[in-house]
Amino acid sequence: MVLGARATYSDGKIKAPPKPCAGNQGTQITVEDLFYNVNTRRKALKNPNEEYAKILEVVSRYAIHNSGISFSVKKQGDTVSDVRTLSNASTVDNIRSIFGNAVSRELIEVDCEDASLAFNLKGYITNANYSVKKCIFLLFINHRLVESAALRKAIETVYAAYLPKSTHPFLYLSLEIAPQNVDVNVHPTKHEVHFLHEDSILERVQQHVESKLLGSNSSRMYFTQTLLPGADCSSSEVVKSAANSSAVTKGTGDKVYAHQMVRTDSREQKLDAFLQPVNNPLSTGPTEGTTEVNAGPPEGAVRPQDAEMEDVSDVVEMADVQEDRAMPGGLNDSGHLSPETVPPRKRPREDTDIEMEKDDTRKDMTAACTPRRRIINLTSVLTLQEEISNQAHASLQEMLRDHSFVGCVSPQWALAQYQTKLYLLNTTKLSQELFYQILIYDFANFGVLRLSEPAPLYELSMLALEDPESGWTEEDGPKEGLAEYIVEFLKKKTEMLKDYFSLEIDEEGNLIGLPLLIDNYVPLLEGLPMFILRLATEVNWDEEKECFESLSKELAMFYSIRKQYIIDEANQTSSQNEDSDSGSTTWKWTVEHVLYKAFRTHLLPPKHFTEDGNILQLANLPDLYKVFERC
Repeated sequence: MVLGARATYSDGKIKAPPKPCAGNQGTQITVEDLFYNVNTRRKALKNPNEEYAKILEVVSRYAIHNSGISFSVKKQGDTVSDVRTLSNASTVDNIRSIFGNAVSRELIEVDCEDASLAFNLKGYITNANYSVKKCIFLLFINHRLVESAALRKAIETVYAAYLPKSTHPFLYLSLEIAPQNVDVNVHPTKHEVHFLHEDSILERVQQHVESKLLGSNSSRMYFTQTLLPGADCSSSEVVKSAANSSAVTKGTGDKVYAHQMVRTDSREQKLDAFLQPVNNPLSTGPTEGTTEVNAGPPEGAVRPQDAEMEDVSDVVEMADVQEDRAMPGGLNDSGHLSPETVPPRKRPREDTDIEMEKDDTRKDMTAACTPRRRIINLTSVLTLQEEISNQAHASLQEMLRDHSFVGCVSPQWALAQYQTKLYLLNTTKLSQELFYQILIYDFANFGVLRLSEPAPLYELSMLALEDPESGWTEEDGPKEGLAEYIVEFLKKKTEMLKDYFSLEIDEEGNLIGLPLLIDNYVPLLEGLPMFILRLATEVNWDEEKECFESLSKELAMFYSIRKQYIIDEANQTSSQNEDSDSGSTTWKWTVEHVLYKAFRTHLLPPKHFTEDGNILQLANLPDLYKVFERC
């Protein structure tokens, strides 16, 4: 027998000293004549059954929260307890005994702690297999049973993507927050609370719950209806009819919610795609000379063929004959390519599920829409092509293929939409990678951008050495000597540069031609001096593979969009702006209609683009809706 004590209280005060008595281990509380002296509250009490149900609800929730304590609730005069938990039972056992096996077998444990927000969350939630008509939400903050409408709504928003419509989960959460951060003076009964940093904590809880649901989504439970007696229908017919109905539903009947709507189509062209700027899309300011597009080498030129390069008989005749592009408009006075100079070539867009790297058109045509003259079997080039293919990121490739261009932020950055996501793309790095890949995949099959006036390599080298970017110091020797060395060095490489890269240098040391990499695109010639300097100093000329790789990277850097050669356009005088009123939009037109069009079909984005900040996700429509729902 256990020795206990009995005490009687009235109006919150003890009536007499506790008296010893026999009893079992534990505490028994008996409440009688409730609200005897508050008539208004006493009249508000409903019938005994309803009040008893509320008592059961409160005690059962505390029983779940306090798993190390045994709770027992029964009506006076009854021998069977309506709620009974054991002192050695776990939280899951208590949930099973109160809410049943249907809930307990679908529970997921959650445990989230954030020191910066000073909170700790523990509890159990149901996975996507369980759902009920009404949400069961047990919330304890600092071990006190309370309500939080904001937290309930935040978690149910996560479940909305997993549960059928108008159904809800079971949630038991114990949240511990610093007491000074909790505001209990929200409701007269102190039943509802708010707390400091509520939005940040809700977002953190949402992320944790969503991660748990994603991790437990490996299996799903579905209920099927058995056929009525006497029904004659084979299983194959059932499967067939179900498949047909689902196909019809996906086609027309599925309701797409506002936060899942994709309101753009990457296959639709905008009106400005047909409105080319008056002057050259990329040439800004005075240049060394105008450019002229040739599809092949000059007449009479003989290209040496390596033993590892196979001639393509059906296109050699086309490639070896000089074929000036149709230029009705010719060149304008400022030395810029007019829109008539390089007419746009539209390549038919096939279905979006075609993989770019397997496109047969790339095998027969170059990125500049010129026929291939020869097939390259050089081991070094094939190795570089394989490295590009192995590093390709499939998801980024799909995003670039099906994106909708939004606009240019600056010459370096642009916005693009893919499905319900908005991305910020580094145009400089993407264009640099694009031209590098074109140089490797279209190796030795380029057309020629011919300069109308030869550009002396000596003068280009001197301009580059005058630039602080070159890093020249007096210890390197006189600039004139270095420039002469660069000219003589590059003249020795003339044959290889011309044959493999369509980079033409004459006997006097003048640059007369650049490779044509993509149609309707001319590189910024302001970067030509620095390119010539780096061509002589930064390229590894000793090893074949390293030579092709480093030379292609230098060419790609020269051809890429770089803001230092475009930003000056914004600082032009008013008279200059009047001369080229569309100058501020020309580079934007080229970025949208030339570069990003080429990204769709020719760029295999490498995996490191997902980590180095070149492609950043700025917004996601479903997440924006979550923010607005909380406002």
